[in-house]
Amino acid sequence: MGRIPAGTGDNGDEGDSKARRGREETQEERADRQWTELLQELRVAQTGVQILFGFLLAVVFQPRFADLSSADRTIYIITVMLGSATAAALIAPVSHHRLLTGRRMKPQTVTWASRLTKLGLGLLFCTMCSTLLLIMRVALHNVLALWLVGAMALWFLACWFIFPLWAIARGGNPKSGGAGSPDDSGSGPTG
Repeated sequence: MGRIPAGTGDNGDEGDSKARRGREETQEERADRQWTELLQELRVAQTGVQILFGFLLAVVFQPRFADLSSADRTIYIITVMLGSATAAALIAPVSHHRLLTGRRMKPQTVTWASRLTKLGLGLLFCTMCSTLLLIMRVALHNVLALWLVGAMALWFLACWFIFPLWAIARGGNPKSGGAGSPDDSGSGPTG
């Protein structure tokens, strides 16, 4: 399949869509590019999850673990389960890609990998908050732990979700390549 210049196509909508996207690429080329970008994002998230999950698994073998209250043990179990679910969601795109490679399903693979990555980030948010809650409860033994975890949860929400959504809402000048540029707007398989 050849490249389709921006502004042309079988129908006016497709041409307009390509012009807004800002790239001249086939569906397969776009899927390849988006897959590469997604892999880079996953590398960052997976590293953090692996370190956090390793920490969580080691906690149960510490001598002080036996001294935890039943509430703290419950928080720990929930945190480990959230960490497991997070790891599964953030590793799943690799499995999807490997099992679907060669079946001419790259755009669908990118779509599902993107969805799983978003789910994984949501689970990672929950895992981080739960981990912080456990640590703060053990370290502080008072209500300040809840306030600190709440403040940090708001910070995570702002950094991971609110700031990007704010950038989308603000839009931008597509010609400047700034926020809201059609090239990185998230439309298409990963959006």
